Amino acid sequence: MLLCSSLAFAAHPAETFVESTSNDVLAILKRESRAGNEKAVRDQIMARVLPHFDFTRMTGLAVGKHWRSASPQQQQALTQEFKTLLIYSYANALTANKVEAINVKPVTAVSDNGEVTVLTEVMVSGKKPITIDYRLSPSGNSWKVFDVMVASASIVTTYRNSFNQSISQNGVDGLIKQLTDRNQQLAKGATGS
Repeated sequence: MLLCSSLAFAAHPAETFVESTSNDVLAILKRESRAGNEKAVRDQIMARVLPHFDFTRMTGLAVGKHWRSASPQQQQALTQEFKTLLIYSYANALTANKVEAINVKPVTAVSDNGEVTVLTEVMVSGKKPITIDYRLSPSGNSWKVFDVMVASASIVTTYRNSFNQSISQNGVDGLIKQLTDRNQQLAKGATGS
């Protein structure tokens, strides 16, 4: 009986994974923010978290029904531009706020294919906590994030609506151009030019 009760309280591997990654990100934020180097913060956070995102799946989900009709070259370009957009968005959100702690909640449900949602609360100085939840699927001995919900709003679903509108008006190449232009603007803002 003791074995059963101790297993009931054991953290789910995805929860442990998110907690470890979050602690590393928090340490980078605290260490590099004191030095005032936003580019170093962004670069180090991205090096830590990027390998754990399934950007191809995220892009396919965000593009929706148009993904299957896009050529392999268009899919690759969409994935690269969407990845870049998400990197800027994630890094800017973290560096724009004074993050004090990231609390990871226990996993409460696992789907039949092993996918889970890990709930987190980002404690920000002088503000209400921000809820950021990660949808993950098993990947070998690790996990891959395929969607992020900020304040219960799915990034994939949010972008799907605007992507579908853009593709309906200007085609897949039009969406690629729109994302490329947006990322160039964000890059200029990040370098201060």
